[in-house]
Amino acid sequence: MSANLTRVFRHRLLPWLAVPMLQSCIVVPHTFEVYDPDCRVVSRRMDLQAVQIASIQRCTNDECAVLVVAAAATLAASAVISGSIVVAGNVVYWFEKQGHCKRESE
Repeated sequence: MSANLTRVFRHRLLPWLAVPMLQSCIVVPHTFEVYDPDCRVVSRRMDLQAVQIASIQRCTNDECAVLVVAAAATLAASAVISGSIVVAGNVVYWFEKQGHCKRESE
């Protein structure tokens, strides 16, 4: 590509191609119930769920770059915090399930 065409692509076309893909998401813990037939008990478990909180639209080159960096940082921070909550929650739920477990041999 010529230098002029590369500059046009980078400054004019690339932002328009990227805008539909730019969304601000966070990761949140999600609790749900599962039945364990071996223990004959309903227990709770947690997993991570991505949630879209905003969409980035109508921005210029520098603004888009800042918004993308902020969105990536927000996603990473929410994944670390929510992931820690999920791990701790699943440990607690596992102990709770073990306390209520009614195996057939009992």
